[in-house]
Amino acid sequence: MRFVPTALPEVIEVQPVRRGDDRGWFSEVFKVDAFAEAGLDVEFIQDNESLSAASGTLRGIHYQIAPNAQAKLVRVIRGSIFDVAVDLRRSSPTFGQHVAVTLSAESGNQLFVPIGFGHGFRTLEADTQVGYKVSGRYSTECERAIRWDDPQLAIAWPADLTEPTMSDKDAHAPLLADQPDLFE
Repeated sequence: MRFVPTALPEVIEVQPVRRGDDRGWFSEVFKVDAFAEAGLDVEFIQDNESLSAASGTLRGIHYQIAPNAQAKLVRVIRGSIFDVAVDLRRSSPTFGQHVAVTLSAESGNQLFVPIGFGHGFRTLEADTQVGYKVSGRYSTECERAIRWDDPQLAIAWPADLTEPTMSDKDAHAPLLADQPDLFE
């Protein structure tokens, strides 16, 4: 397992090793010891999956505040996504900055998104299935969102896709400047 820093050092691209033969391949996609050795001391408590039928489906930018803030380990089971993590820690020198990584089932890469960051993705293929581990329980009361196309974030979402398919919640999420519930 390789741990590759991104432009935001707390957000890590994880590249599990695939060992193949004539049958296919095998990979350890999560190993607590490897994460601890890489300095990522996180206890995941739940696995989630989503299926997005249409290419261009957008989910996010989501996060949860304390006491149910979540770190995430995101991977694609089928298809591919443009995956984004945004620093939402007001006191951080990288506040409001983001990192984007293309994750795909073919490559098997993953993105570790720590607490203090928002997360969102846009599917690049139809019928994309995403799996992710979380370190905190889901809580409606703690759930928050930032608008995906906030000009302050300046995320260069893939332009070759049609208007994104998204939930009403995501379409009407506040801008970063208007979201009072961020991380300190």
